[in-house]
Amino acid sequence: MDVPLIDCDQETRSDADIARDIDAALKDVGFMALTNLGLSSEDREAIFSASRRFFASPREQKMRCAYRAASENFGYQGLLEESLDPTRPADLKETFTMRNPVKGQIDNDRWPDQEFRAAAEQFYRQAMRAAERLQRLLALALQMPTDYFVERHGGENITLRLLHYPPVATESVDVEQMGAGAHTDYGMLTLLLQDDVGGLQVQSADGAWHPAPPRDDAIVINCGDMLERWSNGRYRSTPHRVLPVAGSRERYSIALFLDPDSATPIEALPSCTGADDPPRFAPTTAGQHLQERIEATHLA
Repeated sequence: MDVPLIDCDQETRSDADIARDIDAALKDVGFMALTNLGLSSEDREAIFSASRRFFASPREQKMRCAYRAASENFGYQGLLEESLDPTRPADLKETFTMRNPVKGQIDNDRWPDQEFRAAAEQFYRQAMRAAERLQRLLALALQMPTDYFVERHGGENITLRLLHYPPVATESVDVEQMGAGAHTDYGMLTLLLQDDVGGLQVQSADGAWHPAPPRDDAIVINCGDMLERWSNGRYRSTPHRVLPVAGSRERYSIALFLDPDSATPIEALPSCTGADDPPRFAPTTAGQHLQERIEATHLA
């Protein structure tokens, strides 16, 4: 199973053609890789540089920014502090999570330093421009008003996350342990940048795992639980995982979780239901679903 590659260049392709490709990818795989969505190589390198600098800092410095609560969803978590698959051993990764980094009420002393904060906020703004374009293309694919999804993503739950997977000795890893355990994402869409180390795997409908190789010119996008519910199962919230990093190299990735504002009702869109296709999921709200999923995975 290959992750579909979609060119979003507006100078050579119409929005209707791009939307059709997005629709097909999310129906068939639940994952896609998009080029020409609006993030530059300079944007990418700046956030990876900030991430490498933070994770290379002493542990006591990182712990000054420690994660406190799922309700806040901000801060540093070290190795073995999260289990994205709660039935398996804890994940071999460390993270820095920033919910609503531009508009959120986070005190200055919770950030590593002002240089880091400036880099994170700058990348967030650039990534959100790309995300808003993607949301409008998705609205076109689902026959919804152009700004339907944009209006429901004011930033309250949108989260930027830096991830670092340090190399581990093979003999010290439990056979069931992952860099990031098998899981689905909680919200609408995830935008992921990977370095060149690799390790991301996507599960096909038959249960087999397939690599999602990194490309430095593409953003990997996947459907989350709420988009699966909104689309009434038309799109698949696909399980994925990250393998532990063997050898001497480290893996870094940057994720933007595009999650709706807490009060947003999550129920099947009218364009995705009909007499022969009634709603498949019970209605919920974005806030309720997010808190339940986050609390289930954080161990410390």
